[in-house]
Order: sequence, then structure tokens, then C-alpha cells
Amino acid sequence: MLGKSKNASSSEDARTNVNTIIGEGAVFDGNLSAPETIRIDGIINGNCTCEKKLILGTSGQIKGNIYAQDIVISGKVDGDISATGKLELLSTGKLNGNIIAKSLVIDENATFDGRCTMAVSLPEHSSHVSIDDKKEEKNDEKKEEKTSEKPGLP
Repeated sequence: MLGKSKNASSSEDARTNVNTIIGEGAVFDGNLSAPETIRIDGIINGNCTCEKKLILGTSGQIKGNIYAQDIVISGKVDGDISATGKLELLSTGKLNGNIIAKSLVIDENATFDGRCTMAVSLPEHSSHVSIDDKKEEKNDEKKEEKTSEKPGLP
């Protein structure tokens, strides 16, 4: 057989140097930020920001937004995801939220409910701004342009 096997991603995760681990059964309430790779097998109730790779194990859950360079999802996410590199939604992964990513891989049997925007580069502070917030900003800008174009309006 040519190409990667189905277990190639999990063996790649095993070789990744993980600096922060939230173990199975652990619950973290609040925003989590780390400069290196994070592995989450517990529950995070808040936003996660990681400068390198974020790995969400099969028992892991995140109820908040995620911002990282590379992201691997095997567990459940309720929130928006921004990846400056690659986002992988593995077969056991469940995502209820929007995606902004440079590269996206969704395995068969994975669950994704939301919108996806493919971007070469993400705007600064995208971890704190959801896709819906950006739409509202664009709509506000359009309204301002229309009112300023009409002569005689105060």
C-alpha cells in the first residue's frame, strides 16, 4: 500500500515534543495560552491559544475558541478554530464551530457543523474575533460607506 496509513497521524503525535498536557479527567476553567505544543485529553472551558501545535485527544473537549499554528482534533470542540498552518479533523473528531485555516484535512466519519474559510494568512488577533464578529464589522463598514455617499444626509 502506498501513502500514509490511517495511524500515521497518531504515530506523528507520539513523536511530537509536548510541553503542556491536560490529562484525562482534568477540568480547566479559563483561557489557556502556551508558547509550545499542547495536548488536551481533559476538558477546557475557555479559549486555547498555542504558538505551535494543539492536539486534542479522543477524550478531550474544548468549549471555547482555538488559535494555533497546527491543530489535530480527535475529541469534541464547541467553538471557532483558527489555524495558521494545518487543521486535521480526525475520524473521532467532532467540531461545532467555524474554521479559518490555511490547510484542512477532514477524515471520513468526522463531524463538522459550521463554516470554513481558507486563508493564506490570518489577521492579527484572530483568536479573539469570531467569523460572525468579522461579518458584523464588514456590514457596519458597508452601512457607513452608503450613508457617507448620499449627499444631504446628516
